[in-house]
Amino acid sequence: MDQRDLEKVFVKHGFHDFRWISGRDIVIGQWVRFKCMFMCHNYGHSAVCPPNMPPIEECRAFFTEYSRVVVLHREIQTATYAPDEVLLSETDESLLNLEKEVFLAGFYKAIALPMTVCYQCRECTGNITTCRHKDRSRPNPEALGVDVFTTVRRIGYPIEVLTSYRQAMNRYALLLVD
Repeated sequence: MDQRDLEKVFVKHGFHDFRWISGRDIVIGQWVRFKCMFMCHNYGHSAVCPPNMPPIEECRAFFTEYSRVVVLHREIQTATYAPDEVLLSETDESLLNLEKEVFLAGFYKAIALPMTVCYQCRECTGNITTCRHKDRSRPNPEALGVDVFTTVRRIGYPIEVLTSYRQAMNRYALLLVD
């Protein structure tokens, strides 16, 4: 299966806006982990969020092992607050199905990093070894230290800090292919 065939699979799973990059193009920052640590309610409560993630240097090394990564973009419009689970559950489900199809096509290193935190369970065990949905649970890019803002801006995608729910959200997932 070549790149053009893979792109047909992306579209089949509802991902029409995507760009290819190298894992070396992904910007990793310690500051991202600190934002998780001090500003996210999932810190320490999710099996696939910090502090349950590898150190930043291991994350950086992980991404460099991939020469082909797909940045998947979705623009989401909402007029009021809605939790990510409501806004992105179908997207995350499609992403996991896409990951599986790419894997079964022979890309054994394929792994998807969703647009939001894992919400496979109502109450997370908080530990990856006791995770009830290890087959469906994935860290989001930020949990691995990815500076999504800088990474997507470098390839020409829009992303801004939003000040109103009336503004469109630009959300991004990664599919590591090799």
